[in-house]
Amino acid sequence: MGITDVGLQRDHNEDTFAVLAEHELFIVADGMGGHRAGDVASRLASESISDFFQRTAGEEVTWPFHFDSGLSESENRLLTAIRLANRQIYEHSLKSHDLRGMGTTVVGALFNPETRKMYVGHVGDSRAYMIRDGQISQLTRDHSLVNDYLKVMPDMPEDQRSELPKNVITRALGMQDSVEVDLLAHDTRLGDTFVLCSDGLSGMISDAEILQVAGQNGDLVSACRRLTALANEHGGEDNITAVLVRIVESDDASRRDIETERAPIPTEPGIGR
Repeated sequence: MGITDVGLQRDHNEDTFAVLAEHELFIVADGMGGHRAGDVASRLASESISDFFQRTAGEEVTWPFHFDSGLSESENRLLTAIRLANRQIYEHSLKSHDLRGMGTTVVGALFNPETRKMYVGHVGDSRAYMIRDGQISQLTRDHSLVNDYLKVMPDMPEDQRSELPKNVITRALGMQDSVEVDLLAHDTRLGDTFVLCSDGLSGMISDAEILQVAGQNGDLVSACRRLTALANEHGGEDNITAVLVRIVESDDASRRDIETERAPIPTEPGIGR
């Protein structure tokens, strides 16, 4: 289940999301750049990643990047798709003055029913959370100026921390011809709920509020709508996108599957930041 909303203070939506249930793949991208170039960047990210999964499904194909033997096939596939999206965004940005400097964050989650793992790849400050047993955990680490400072200065006084710009990201797709992608793998249990979101959601509501809505609501459609409404109630300063995935028992008792539902999208899909 995914939903995107322009928010209350932006005149257009630069977020995109994709739900490829047949590949058990979920994507959120949050674009940036002038002249609405953020729209283009986030759409390219979602479309490029989706297209790679569709083209490589069950076929022997030549991948555009080296296969890392230290990673599983699922991890390689997700990593390659994100790196390919970065290349396509970068190359498009060189072809047009209006698109120069465009970029996008991205967070993607890929479920493998055989390993029962959720693989998460991300660049930027779009987030992935996991809700389990009434607790919420942020799986991703924001690639932001604040976090980079805290990594080398964990004891930075609060007054110095407050002086740092809060909305500066230090890694995004499309900035260079190559990109470093953070890749994570998580064992799943029945009932686990994963939340992918842009910072228009996580910046407007607390983790506790995300837990309350997504962790206690059995209906993913209603939960997504409520999360979006809460972000707008708190100011709606940015575009808002959320994708929710829940691990459920499949028809085959030997494996697990995912639960996703589509709801009517209140704003045009494919448009971010």
